[in-house]
Amino acid sequence: MNTTLRGCLFAPSGARGSPPSLKLRRTVEALAEAGQAGVPAIARLKGSRAWMDVIAWAVASASACAPAPQTGKTPASGSAMSHALIDPYLKIQSALADDKVDGIRAEAGHLVTAATALGAPAMKIDTAALQLAAAAEAAPPDIKDVRDKFGALSEAIDAYMTGLHLAPPEGVRVAICPMVNKPWLQEGSMLANPYYGKGMPTCGSFR
Repeated sequence: MNTTLRGCLFAPSGARGSPPSLKLRRTVEALAEAGQAGVPAIARLKGSRAWMDVIAWAVASASACAPAPQTGKTPASGSAMSHALIDPYLKIQSALADDKVDGIRAEAGHLVTAATALGAPAMKIDTAALQLAAAAEAAPPDIKDVRDKFGALSEAIDAYMTGLHLAPPEGVRVAICPMVNKPWLQEGSMLANPYYGKGMPTCGSFR
């Protein structure tokens, strides 16, 4: 997706160019997918109310939304994971471990911005964070679905770290939940399982 559109979609609430409705964001994602599928797919969307909404919103937001920075800089092997990625992730993990969904959409938005700035190596994190943001903003949000999307995000971050030989920041550890066979990252030495929350907080083991 165009970087400017992505920045607009996940701008902080209340800021210039603040995000439109979930329906509109999904429409923009559909347009991006249609663009990859070919012109006929886009043609089917043109003329629809959703298409007109996107155009009107894009024009109104163009001057208000600043594109996210695209450094494309790959971290050096052995360096610590970027705090721009890990900090919002840990807030999401902590919320789910406490059986909460509040604030997750905003933190997923921060992850989208950080992953976009890192370029191609973080593409899977970018995609997973977008899907998590959409799940967290459902009305009402389904915590099971949010946890499922969080699992995909955790796998993407774990693969990113492994692929680039990065280390977690100091005090952050990687754990595995045997029930869902997915990793997660957390702070502290006491397990706080985000996939089962207060029901099974210590299910799992540190890697």
